[in-house]
Amino acid sequence: MIFESDNGYKVGLFRVKETDDEEMKDYVNKTITFTGYFADINGEDYYKLYGSYINNNRYGMQYQVVSYEREEPKGRDAVIDFLSSSLVKGCGEKTAIQIVDTLGDDAINKIKEDYMNLVKVPGISEVKARRIYNSIVKYQSTDEIIIELKRIGFTINEALSILNRHGEYSLDVVNTNIYSLIDIIDFNKLDTVFLNLKASDAKERVMACLIESFKRLGMKNGDTYFYREEIFNAIREDFRIYIESDELDVYLEELNVNGDIIIEGDRYYLAEYYFYEKDIADNLCMINSMSIDKVSKFDDLIINIENETGVKYNTDQKKAIKNALVNRVSIITGGPGTGKTTIIDAIVRLYIRLHNLNYKDILNEIALLAPTGRAAKKISDTTGLPAMTIHRYLKWNKEKNEFQINEFNKNYHKLVIVDETSMIDTYLFDSLLKGITHNIKLVLVGDNNQLPSVGPGLILNDLIESDAFVYTPLEHIYRQSENSYIPILAKEIKDHEIDENFMVQRDDYNFLETNTNLIKEMIRRICLLSKEKGLTEEDIQVLAPMYRGENGIDNLNVLLQDIFNPKSSKKKEIKYGDVIYRVNDKVLQLVNDPDNNVFNGDIGYVRRINTVMEPKKKDVLLIDFDGTEVLYEREDLINIKHAYAITIHKSQGSEFSHVIMPISKAYYKMLYNKLIYTGVSRAKKSLVMIGEPESFIMAVNNDYSTRRKTTLKQHIQNNLE
Repeated sequence: MIFESDNGYKVGLFRVKETDDEEMKDYVNKTITFTGYFADINGEDYYKLYGSYINNNRYGMQYQVVSYEREEPKGRDAVIDFLSSSLVKGCGEKTAIQIVDTLGDDAINKIKEDYMNLVKVPGISEVKARRIYNSIVKYQSTDEIIIELKRIGFTINEALSILNRHGEYSLDVVNTNIYSLIDIIDFNKLDTVFLNLKASDAKERVMACLIESFKRLGMKNGDTYFYREEIFNAIREDFRIYIESDELDVYLEELNVNGDIIIEGDRYYLAEYYFYEKDIADNLCMINSMSIDKVSKFDDLIINIENETGVKYNTDQKKAIKNALVNRVSIITGGPGTGKTTIIDAIVRLYIRLHNLNYKDILNEIALLAPTGRAAKKISDTTGLPAMTIHRYLKWNKEKNEFQINEFNKNYHKLVIVDETSMIDTYLFDSLLKGITHNIKLVLVGDNNQLPSVGPGLILNDLIESDAFVYTPLEHIYRQSENSYIPILAKEIKDHEIDENFMVQRDDYNFLETNTNLIKEMIRRICLLSKEKGLTEEDIQVLAPMYRGENGIDNLNVLLQDIFNPKSSKKKEIKYGDVIYRVNDKVLQLVNDPDNNVFNGDIGYVRRINTVMEPKKKDVLLIDFDGTEVLYEREDLINIKHAYAITIHKSQGSEFSHVIMPISKAYYKMLYNKLIYTGVSRAKKSLVMIGEPESFIMAVNNDYSTRRKTTLKQHIQNNLE
């Protein structure tokens, strides 16, 4: 063996005994390298390997194993060697010879058929026979399980995942409750394997597909409950299960009795969605019921802070600051330019002053949180204090997909401020509330006109509309100059009242009208001009709604990489699929990785590409995320994309100095008010929109995504009755 990973991937050497592949004939009795996924390998065994002998550009000739079988020992000598090896307990060479003399060359199969066959061998008791039998069965059962899992449709990787989880009971789990493997194997794959084994309308499949339909509807629409007709249509469209209407009711009622779903009137909830909302309402109302504080001489304190920071707070801002310091739960909202981050800084400064905290006290009492790493960094830059993602605060365990900070192991901060609350879904908000105490001040900051969370829920809107918590909206916009327009445009989009002069160039804004087929060329020209003025890829961010299409993000990233980081003999690069990564590339993290303190939406830069030799020769990328350096191996590259252009969804929680936004009718499915508003509000210094004015107007007036079906507001109001 040369290398073994935790997930079963192995690299090693084997000597070729025989082959039926003409191209491999020259390698008989020679040693060659193999790679592949294996449950276990023993140097004393023979293996039948299926695969291809290929020339890897980096590692040379390798036999890539697609599947394998352990060969049964054949012939008298081989069987004796196996039985007398360390693999078989209680059987030395003398006993092994006696077994083969008595049972023949087929001794191993006869032992597996019935361990009592061993009792026929002179000197072997029933106890010894059972010990030998157990060793043989245990040793060979792993391979038999993997062979069977592969036969019914699982890959070797998936088979190993099942085996690692359930061991000798793996086949029992697959045969009796295959859909219980959903946390380690994709539902579609489980469903495909099930259809290889049983009928498509089998009860267990219908029940599992109904639950999966709830989840898919939740992720598709952001709803926390559904109507019966939606479920009926979903199970037909997604899984081609054509049951009658009354049959559906029977299945739904059984899921309700089992506790998988909750039925209230005409509303059907996945049980976890129902309890997320209910627990959020219970915990928030409990926090809000705690005694409020008084802040004496508030006006004097504000004046001191104003003198300290050089900021003059308006009436609404002062009200927001005081509400946060007095009340247990307070909500502050506002669009770009209204000073939300400035307010967070003021709240923290006053809290520290009111409680006379030293730095150690501050860390113990104050938690500054956001859903994304970039949003957390923005708070940290403003306040000068540590801020972190909610996932990191709750110590998310990536492997188990659970939080180590929870209702049984809480954090004990006294002031928790959460920015970008509109991005938080019900699951994450419920987890946060379970991880903090009720004796706390909770300040929720956000922009309720931005895109809602990716996952189900409409947290910020529901909390505001419940009218149960102190709420301060910030309306006044602070312009950077008399001719600045970005915050004004954002407000006009929000209010559906675009000024007829929106095509007029301003200090910080320009709308360049062009045809769809010329958008890429226009972006290229602007970026080249910007580069001549000294701007870099760190200063400029292209935001678009979609990945595919002529003006989609994938195409734009190829164009922009060539402008900002062209190919050079002085720069190392690595190809991954159709994408080339090279030193200095701008990249986007796609998944949360709390172990490395890198999270979905974080933008970083490739600083080095190295080839390391141990434990095997491979390329690694060193990516810098605002000072956090993370190593990526080839298999990790699925977790990043180029970030010269990113989706507006991924830009949430971030701000960029200069934003370029293409607007095209080709994006028609994604042109709606909240999306355009979110993109516009990401720009700090300048915004250039490129495309068709009519597409922009259409997007501003398109509100199709405005409302989600949720009941958090109702649960909160029920608590107040």
